[in-house]
Amino acid sequence: ILAACDRIHKKVLKSRVFIALHMHAGDGNVHTNIPVNSDNYAMLATANAAVARIMKLAVDLGGVISGEHGIGITKLEYLPDEAVSAFAAYKNENDPEHRFNKGKLARGGDLSNAYTPSFSLLETESLIMEQSEIGAIADSIKDCLRCGKCKPVCNTHVPRANLLYSPRNKILATSLLIEAFLYEEQTRRGVSLKHFDEFSDVAEHCTVCHKCLNPCPVDIDFGDVSTAMRHLLKSTGKKKPSLTSMAAQAFLNTTDDRVIRLMRKVMIQWAYAGQRLGYQVIHRLGLDRSQKQMPPTTLGKPKVTEQVIHFLNRPMPANIPSKTARALLGVEDPKIVPILRNPDRGGDDAETVFYFPGCGSERLFSQVGLATLAMLYEVGAQTVLPPGYLCCGYPQISVGDREKGEAITTANRVLFHRVANTLNYLDIKTVIVSCGTCMDQMLKYQFDKIFPGCRLLDIHEYLAEKGVRLDGAQGVRYMYHDPCLTPMKLVNPLNTAKTLLGAEVKLSERCCGEAGTFATTRPDIATQVKFRKSEEIRRVADGLRAEDHGATVKLLTSCPSCLQGLSRYEKEAGIEADYIVIELAKRLLGERWMEYYLGKIQQEGGIEKVLL
Repeated sequence: ILAACDRIHKKVLKSRVFIALHMHAGDGNVHTNIPVNSDNYAMLATANAAVARIMKLAVDLGGVISGEHGIGITKLEYLPDEAVSAFAAYKNENDPEHRFNKGKLARGGDLSNAYTPSFSLLETESLIMEQSEIGAIADSIKDCLRCGKCKPVCNTHVPRANLLYSPRNKILATSLLIEAFLYEEQTRRGVSLKHFDEFSDVAEHCTVCHKCLNPCPVDIDFGDVSTAMRHLLKSTGKKKPSLTSMAAQAFLNTTDDRVIRLMRKVMIQWAYAGQRLGYQVIHRLGLDRSQKQMPPTTLGKPKVTEQVIHFLNRPMPANIPSKTARALLGVEDPKIVPILRNPDRGGDDAETVFYFPGCGSERLFSQVGLATLAMLYEVGAQTVLPPGYLCCGYPQISVGDREKGEAITTANRVLFHRVANTLNYLDIKTVIVSCGTCMDQMLKYQFDKIFPGCRLLDIHEYLAEKGVRLDGAQGVRYMYHDPCLTPMKLVNPLNTAKTLLGAEVKLSERCCGEAGTFATTRPDIATQVKFRKSEEIRRVADGLRAEDHGATVKLLTSCPSCLQGLSRYEKEAGIEADYIVIELAKRLLGERWMEYYLGKIQQEGGIEKVLL
C-alpha cells in the first residue's frame, strides 16, 4: 500500500502543471514558461488550456500578445488576424526571400508541425544516447542561458564573415543535433550521416582557446565541449579523414629521429616551400584579394578550389633552421639524458632546471628551443633535457584522439620519474616550458611528485626573475601577441614582455588563426579569424610607425605555433614576427647568437650525457 502511495504521489508530482514567470516580470513584460512532459497527453492538454487562459487574461487586461524575440510557435494561434497580417506585410517587404526566420508568422508556423522528442526515453530507448560521451556532451551544455556573453571573446565569431559559430549558437546547434540523433534512433530510421557532418562542422569551428569560459555565467567551456565532440566522432568512426591532420599527427606521434628528419624535410622544408610558391602564383593573379578583404561566409566546408585558395592566401614562414634543436646539439639518442651547462658559471653548484622543449620549439621552430637553451646558459643555469623526442599529448587530445594523448602523457610521466631517479643527485626545483599548450598539458603531470618541491614556469617569467632585460633597443618598436593558451601564469604577460624588452610594448589583440593544425585542416575558418587579426596588427603597427617614423615594428610572441601564424602577416602588415627569447638572444648575444651558443656548449664540459 505504501509503495502504491509513493507511485501515485510521484505520478501526480510529475504531471502537475505550473506556470513559471522569469526574466523581467513586473515591468509589464511578462515571460511565461509551462514545463511539460511530452509523453503525458493529459498534462499537455492541461498546459494548452492554461496557455489559452493566459493569453485571454493578457488581452482582457489591455495588454498585447508579443514576444521579445518575435512571436513564438505557441503564441501564433492566439494573435488576431490583423496583427499577423501587419507583421507578415512588414516581413515580406523587408525580407522578400524569407532568409530570416523562415516560416515565421506564416501558415504552419504554429504548434501543428512541432515535434519535441521525449527525453524520458533518453536512457532506455535511444541507442546513441546510451553512449556516455554524447550524454556527457548534452549534460555539459544544458545550463546555457543563451545570454551571448561568450560572443565577443570567441575567435571563430567573426560578425562580418559569419554570425553562426559563436559558442551560444554552437550550443544551440549541438542541442538540435543531439535531438536529431535521438529522434532518428527512436523512430529507427538510422542516424543520417549528414548529422555527423554537421556535428563535425560545429566542433571544427573552435580553436580550443577556452576564452568563452570566463564570461559564461554558468561555466560552460565550449573548448572542452569541442574536444569531446571530436572524440565522439573519432571513436565512432564518423570523423572524416584529413590528410593534413593525419600527417601532422604522425609527425608529432613519432619519436624515431630518422623518421622525424625525413618527415621534417618533406612536410616542413619541401611542403612549406611549395605553399609559398602557390602563394606567389595566386597573389600575382589576385585570387586571394577578395578573401582577405572580406572573407566569404561559410556553412559547412566550401568547394575544394576555394579551400585551396584559403590554404595559399598567406605564405608559410621561410626562416626555419634545416635541423631540429636536438640534432644541432647532437643529443638525439633516447637512451641518454643530456645535461647542458656553462662550465664558467658555477659548475656543479649551478641551479638546475628541467626544460621540456615540446614539438613546436624542438621539431618545428628549433630556433626557439635553442634560444631558450642559450639564455639558460647565459644566466648560469644547468639544464636537463628529456631523453629523445617527446610530445606533451595536448595536440592529440585537442583533435579528439584522447586515448593517444593520455597514453603519451602517462608514458612521459613514467619516463620523467626514471629521469628523476637517475639524476637524484641533482636538486631540480624548476621545470621550464616555452609553449602554452605544453604548459596547459603539463600542469596535469604532477611534477611536484616527480621532482619534489619543483614549480612549472615559462621561460620568459624565469628570465625576468633572473633580471634579464634589454636596455631599450634603438630604431625598433615592439608589439606583443599573447597566445590564446598563454604560458605566462604568474604575472600579466604584457608586463613580463615590457620588463624583458626594457621598452614600451603594445598589445596586439585577437587570435593569430594558426591554432596548431587548425589553419591547415580548416583554412576557410582560419581566413575568417585572420581577417580580424590582420586588421588589429595593421592598426597597432600603423600607430607605432606614426609615433616613430622609420622604426622597424616587431611583433613578438611566446608560442611557437603563434610564431608561425604571425609570420604569415609580415608582407601585408609590414612587420617582423619573432619569439621574445629569440629577440633577447639577438640583442644580448649578437645576430649570430645560434653559432655562438652552439660553439660554446659543444666545448669540453658543455654537454654531459647520462645513460638512462
